[in-house]
Amino acid sequence: MSTDYGIIAAGVAAVALLYSLVLFISVRRQDPGNAKMMEIASAVRVGANAFLRREYTVIAPVAVAISILIFVFIDIPLKTGGATAVGFLVGAVLSAIAGYIGMAATVRTSSRTAQAARKGLGPALTLAFRGGGVMGMAVVGFGLLGVSLFYIAYQSVIITTPAVIAGLGFGASLIALFMRVSGGIYTKAADVGADLVGKAEAGIPEDDERNPAVIADNVGDNVGDCAGMGADIYESFVVTSIAALILAALITAKASTFGSLTSLISSNQLLVYPLLLGAAGIIGSILGGLYIRKSIKKDPMGSLNIALIISAVIAIAIDAAISFSIFSDSELGWGLLASAIVGVIVVIAIERVADYFTSYRFRPVKFIAEASQTGPATNFLAGFSTGLQSTAPSAVVLVLAIAFSYFIGYYASGDNVLFGIYSTAIATMAELSLTGVIMSIDSFGPITDNANGIVEMAGLESGVREVTDELDAVGNTTKATTKAFAVTSAALAAVAIFFAFQSEVNNQIAGNASLMAKYGLLNGQTLEFALSDPRVIIGLFIGGLLPFFFCSFLIQAVGRAAIEMVNEVRRQFREIPGIMDRTGKPDYAKCVDISTTAALRELGKPAALAVLTPLLVGFILGPVALGGLLIGSVVTGVYLAFMMTNGGAAWDNAKKYIELGNLGGKNTPIHAAAVMGDTVGDPFKDTAGPAINSLIKVLNTISIVFISAMVLYALFV
Repeated sequence: MSTDYGIIAAGVAAVALLYSLVLFISVRRQDPGNAKMMEIASAVRVGANAFLRREYTVIAPVAVAISILIFVFIDIPLKTGGATAVGFLVGAVLSAIAGYIGMAATVRTSSRTAQAARKGLGPALTLAFRGGGVMGMAVVGFGLLGVSLFYIAYQSVIITTPAVIAGLGFGASLIALFMRVSGGIYTKAADVGADLVGKAEAGIPEDDERNPAVIADNVGDNVGDCAGMGADIYESFVVTSIAALILAALITAKASTFGSLTSLISSNQLLVYPLLLGAAGIIGSILGGLYIRKSIKKDPMGSLNIALIISAVIAIAIDAAISFSIFSDSELGWGLLASAIVGVIVVIAIERVADYFTSYRFRPVKFIAEASQTGPATNFLAGFSTGLQSTAPSAVVLVLAIAFSYFIGYYASGDNVLFGIYSTAIATMAELSLTGVIMSIDSFGPITDNANGIVEMAGLESGVREVTDELDAVGNTTKATTKAFAVTSAALAAVAIFFAFQSEVNNQIAGNASLMAKYGLLNGQTLEFALSDPRVIIGLFIGGLLPFFFCSFLIQAVGRAAIEMVNEVRRQFREIPGIMDRTGKPDYAKCVDISTTAALRELGKPAALAVLTPLLVGFILGPVALGGLLIGSVVTGVYLAFMMTNGGAAWDNAKKYIELGNLGGKNTPIHAAAVMGDTVGDPFKDTAGPAINSLIKVLNTISIVFISAMVLYALFV
């Protein structure tokens, strides 16, 4: 039965990929605009492809080397037949493919969206959403396909050695980290450089073709917000899936001890349930996305929200059918369905929180704009405090989701802790099941941003710019909500992943007399992660520090690259005659090269920090300290990420609010102050903040993958 359900999940994943292809073909058939628009779009596409080729050239040897290490030090000792290394490579390859496909669609959709904007808001909204849908359905399709096929191929190994599937998550997380970090550095180096010199110094509009950094800025939107975000959400889906599968494997291995629940879990029902939830979300996302159509003429954000709600309702209905099919009319089935509903509600709730703090329709963004009246300093204080405030309601959503999902599963299973934690994993999986529609809404953002730039550079009529300006501002909010979605999934998944880590530690220690004695354990006892243990406290402090130190590398990297970009733009304005009166042409390629080189040069330190820290702590201080590190990184990382992503988007939309004509509009001291605030918020929201999600996932998955080697090492020291 379980294999059949796995095949069903893989089949639905294939449907998602097929639908992604249909959307791509549909977008390609639309009018790309005039020759000037196509020329601009082509330059952006060439730059984005060149960057990804260079990035993959750097990443590929690292991935191959790590897969060999996993095979030698993990698979051979555990006799898994290479499952962990295979999973790592599958996760890494699919992550890279998902990011590339999404970027390939968005760079081709932007000029077509700009052209559609000449017909009005509805056609532009619809086309941008469909272009984003290529990314959305590719990400969730590859995610579910990879996990489902790995389950079908290795389900017997997963039951006996659950940690093998963590290799799949580690591969996805590592590539996502590389792409998110490098893409984030690229896009913000170009964006900050373009804004500081173009807007603040030269006084020319955003996306003006006279700005030498404008093409690099548009390329950055695609490699950072599309390829990077696609890989990021792909790994969130995969890591959440494997957390649920590891817990399911732990419970299934003990099925005979659960009395009346034995018949409901002995045939791998718990393992296939999260896969089927992912399939339900895909169907809901496809049907919900059909709501977005050309006839919509106002309130684009409201229309996107309705599409999300429709997707959520359909997913819940299918979740109910799945629950009763697998678990019959049992308390466990009702409990897991209730947890799935909690996960779907979390998507709506966290989206509303991010929307409130980042949209210029609400008070927080207007407050930042008004603070710009007294200069950049007060703008900065208002934006920073807004980001800090946004963490409180986000925390409420997280705490309630964990509490409800845990206790629902706990009581539905007859007061069993394992089922309570599995129930939280199911809530997280239900949240991530809506990845298709969430990523469609997210990719809408960079598409409309690029479309806005093409409208400006191609010199289209002012009415078209009004349409793309409105969609661009909505895109800033949708990008912020997706980042909040990713961070929330990291926090919820951490509950299940940490328990999986703890269980794997004890599995490795159990039965080994030397290790039991080393950790002061009697027969039958398990290793605890108690606050009374100094090793846990040490780990907490190290883990709590990591997100801050990690972000410092990224923000400094953006700063260094932005300095290069600013100096280059100033040089071109100074040395190339005729730029300002449009008789001369800027050297766009030079700015693209600066961003590309800086992004790849600056990738090494943060990536090494993420990979080496858990390994050093685990091997030197032991698994107890490593457990503390994992907890500490989640607690500080989640809130730092919320603060940065929400605060950065609020700064950006405060600038957009002024550019719409409020508080004096463009080319005023108030606007200049808002531009300064936006340049601070840019690396917050698009580089450092989103990368924390990948950092947390890398720390957790690499710890589970290498815990057997760490425990074995402990025998000799």
